Amino acid sequence: MKIDADDFELFALPRRFAQDRAQIDARWKSLQSEVHPDRFMTEGTASQRVAMQWAVRVNEAYQRLKDPLRRAAYLCELLGAPIDTKTDTAMPSDFLVQQMQWREALQDAESTSAVEALSAQMAEQHAQRMRRLQQLLDEQKDARAASGEVRSLMFIERFAEDVERRLEALEQ
Repeated sequence: MKIDADDFELFALPRRFAQDRAQIDARWKSLQSEVHPDRFMTEGTASQRVAMQWAVRVNEAYQRLKDPLRRAAYLCELLGAPIDTKTDTAMPSDFLVQQMQWREALQDAESTSAVEALSAQMAEQHAQRMRRLQQLLDEQKDARAASGEVRSLMFIERFAEDVERRLEALEQ
């Protein structure tokens, strides 16, 4: 293993969006058992420090790889199209209109059924965009377009949290 290897290489996975979560989890457990600092307790401080660095590196890679959206953002970065949400805020106008409609619908929702309907809409939109993201990254190799999808999905996931909070408030 090389500490400067990308996450996919570190986990011996193909560099693609579509991944088997069980395989990622199994590889993480295997790597953790190899590098866990407890295994190096008798080998001195330097070895323990190196083991700790490896454990942190493996855990960071695992966090990126296990989450589809973080994995997609990481792939975009590796392919030369980093997700820069601070300076690259351009979004298609139809998505901006959709965002405004969702926000208004959430603000106006007075019942759990209205919020649940909005949640279902968002879940469908999320699923469609995840399928599109897989096509862009794995089939078309279009990291630039994929980075736009990632930004859209980031909004959808943040908005889903707002929807959940609204549901909780209505149920109280």
